[in-house]
Amino acid sequence: MKINDTGRVGALNNYQRQVENMRHESDRKARRKDEVSISAEAKELLQAQGIGNDPERLSRIADLKSQVSTGTYQVDAGKIAEKLVPYFKSYTEN
Repeated sequence: MKINDTGRVGALNNYQRQVENMRHESDRKARRKDEVSISAEAKELLQAQGIGNDPERLSRIADLKSQVSTGTYQVDAGKIAEKLVPYFKSYTEN
């Protein structure tokens, strides 16, 4: 038996490259972090409304930020459900 077609080995290498590229892409996606940015115009609107200067609000925001960054922030599922029930009721009535 004589084997002359050596091009198939190259096809295997292409497949390996594709698998490696997929791994690198998933690694890049895993390293991305969520970010939130507030535009200068939005900050200006908050200051104009006096919302951005409320010390109680600023302290609450700082507290929430620290809880989120340490991983201790807990969401009350019951409160979320209470807020969603009216939406779903209006959605099913239509």
